[in-house]
Amino acid sequence: MGGAATILHADLDAFYASVEVRDNPALRGKPVAVGGGVVLAATYEARRFGVTAPIGGAEARRRCPNLIIVPARFDAYVEASRAVMAIFDDFTPRVEAISIDEAFLEVGGSVHLFGPPEAIARRIRERVRAEMGLPISIGVATTKHLAKIASRVAKPDGLVVVPAGEEERFLDPLPVGMVWGIGPVGEERLARYGIRTIGELRAMPQSSIVGWFGDVWGTHLWERARNDDSRAVERRGRAGSVGAQSAGDATDPERRHTTLLALADRIGGRMRRKQVAGRRVTIRIRLDDMSLLSRARVLSGPIAETTPLFRIAVELVDSLIAERAANRGITLVGISVSMLEEAPHLQMVLPLEDEAVTTSGSRSHLRARELDAAVDKARERFGRPAVSRGALLRGTPEERSPTEAMGE
Repeated sequence: MGGAATILHADLDAFYASVEVRDNPALRGKPVAVGGGVVLAATYEARRFGVTAPIGGAEARRRCPNLIIVPARFDAYVEASRAVMAIFDDFTPRVEAISIDEAFLEVGGSVHLFGPPEAIARRIRERVRAEMGLPISIGVATTKHLAKIASRVAKPDGLVVVPAGEEERFLDPLPVGMVWGIGPVGEERLARYGIRTIGELRAMPQSSIVGWFGDVWGTHLWERARNDDSRAVERRGRAGSVGAQSAGDATDPERRHTTLLALADRIGGRMRRKQVAGRRVTIRIRLDDMSLLSRARVLSGPIAETTPLFRIAVELVDSLIAERAANRGITLVGISVSMLEEAPHLQMVLPLEDEAVTTSGSRSHLRARELDAAVDKARERFGRPAVSRGALLRGTPEERSPTEAMGE
């Protein structure tokens, strides 16, 4: 790409675990994991033993007998995230948060105030450390894709700058798994074709990659290996959607349904806190070959309740799998709700009768709202982990570390 290296990708290191260590100095330097039934985050001391998200708690203890497991405190993480995002806003209005712990920044318009992009990145890291007590890694590059890779190379708690004109020299020796979107399954598949580095991927003809992975995904890989990424950093504005996704084996229907319930619970709670409701429900699944499928439904009225959102998501996901992914492995499921509107009292009648979702009439609607209100109130007072839906306590835990996204 021909532009200057003015895009930053800032990523808080081991975010949940870092907040816990910050708030409890006695944990510093020790192997710490956040979660319970499933590890949501781990310190680098724990990662040396192979403790990573989202493995089970029992397996984590087997790998690291001295592991300290602490419960998740999502209110603390949201508060820390907001404070860090506010620091970003001090340097540029063009901040695009892509999850609770990472964001892109376009700082080209800020150099006359704060100096070159590298200086801005250093100042951000200093402020996050001084004001928040948290480590953060930053990559600086000409594109969003390359900035994200640079921040991964910078971890933990580092800074990597890729100047304009140096992109290929930086990318070529890196493992192909560094390409945004390639997971272990994709990396293993590419290895079967003799491709282990980004340079080797870049050297392949586009036709070969498309032949192996299909037109959409193959073209994506081919372009990213060349740092071909024209996406701009978008300003944060009012959220156009509320969503969450969960990576992990979701092939088994029972496990998948439990995961969808956890996601619906998270999304519904967030909408009710923000006093919004939505009319379009979109589900996404990722198959074992890294391909993505999605399906959406527009409702006749807005919803923000957990149970109907869960039922709609289950129907959409299961029908999509039956039609297009039977006998395939499922490695990610996600839900998002869009077409949002303000709902200050959240007292709408749920429009489910024409959505092929079984309900028992207005009384069940009222009970769903009353249940959500009671759960929300208890979590507001005692913290989110204090209250869980019973179905989430079986096998697949509620806190599967969904990646939350606001605005797609």
